[in-house]
Amino acid sequence: MADRVYLDHAATTDVLEPVMQAVLEQMRIGGNPSSLHGAGRRARATVEAAREQVARAVGCDSAEVIFTSGGTEADNLAVKGLFYQRNGADSRRTRVLLSTIEHHAVSEAAEWLEAHDGAELEWIEVDASGMIDPAEVRALIEKAPESVALVTAMWANNEMGAIQPIAAIAEIAAEYGIPMHTDAVQAFGAIPVNFRDSGVATMAISGHKIGGPMGIGALIATRTTALSPVLHGGGQERSVRSGTIDAASIAGFGAAAAWAAEHLETESRRIATLRNRLINRVREEYPAATLRGPEPETDLEIMKHGPTRRLPNNAHFTFAGCEGDSLLFLLDMAGIETSTGSACNAGVPRPSHVLLAMGVPEETARGAQRFTLGHSTTDADIEALLNALPAAYAQASSAGLAAHTPEASRWH
Repeated sequence: MADRVYLDHAATTDVLEPVMQAVLEQMRIGGNPSSLHGAGRRARATVEAAREQVARAVGCDSAEVIFTSGGTEADNLAVKGLFYQRNGADSRRTRVLLSTIEHHAVSEAAEWLEAHDGAELEWIEVDASGMIDPAEVRALIEKAPESVALVTAMWANNEMGAIQPIAAIAEIAAEYGIPMHTDAVQAFGAIPVNFRDSGVATMAISGHKIGGPMGIGALIATRTTALSPVLHGGGQERSVRSGTIDAASIAGFGAAAAWAAEHLETESRRIATLRNRLINRVREEYPAATLRGPEPETDLEIMKHGPTRRLPNNAHFTFAGCEGDSLLFLLDMAGIETSTGSACNAGVPRPSHVLLAMGVPEETARGAQRFTLGHSTTDADIEALLNALPAAYAQASSAGLAAHTPEASRWH
């Protein structure tokens, strides 16, 4: 696999060496953190040390870190837990305000509440760059503040990298006493994320996006935020998330969080500079390629204050006249691993809901290709992609769009 180039770090990134060491060490030690004997106490000490590492990395108290199996569970615990608690206290609170570009872990959790528990979903629109206007959130709340159960908006989008004004949105929600959740899975480890300063009530993060193990994440929740548990059992993790505590994975998560915090500034700037080189070359060489999402910061802006509009590792394009899946497979055959950021339902290619929410036409959205960089990305990786792209794009373009049969093409 050494000759392959991996550019899908938004899906998952390479596990760091310190993480593997931390996981193996705890696996050798063993013990259930809930046991009272020596092995249990040693495992508990490992968990609490990792909890401190995560807390320092995200700017919260260690008591606010609730370990979960990952970002999806954390999002579900927050959205459902906040809704059940708020609606249970006041049955008028049925409205859930969420952005149209949320990860499915948030949007489908909310849709479950709509289908089974009487929630009313109201969608916060985004502009052509994928950005939320806080004023729109205020307008939605002011329609009937007493009926809003919660507000949720992701910190940074996983597909096209837009960094949202989370603190501004949270401040508006707080004016009306409404809790806000944010999915910070993509933001954590890529840009500065400070839970305390953000003003949100809950926040989801994940280990494998920052070089930690898969299957571990956390819900960060203020001490005063009341959450109804979704799982019931042993009462672990503040009784919000019952279940045997995975000490080994948590140790790895803590090591990854510590590494990410220590290297955040240098890695963010290094990766953003590589990303800009990629974007500039694609724009120069492919007139049919359109960058989606906010305009990235220039190299000078990155050196001065770091990325503020767009995640440093994200380059998301739509390529006119070809299927994103075709381009992905052709690049994969050339040893370059990328992503379309779209889903496939029942074998039929579907465009990204994020791009459609941004106003991108369905046919155009089907040409999506997402290149995401990470801590292992090098100059040589970017060159390899740029060298492989011409042939792959030419072949994908010659195949055209799946829906365009020769007969249909005559009418377009």
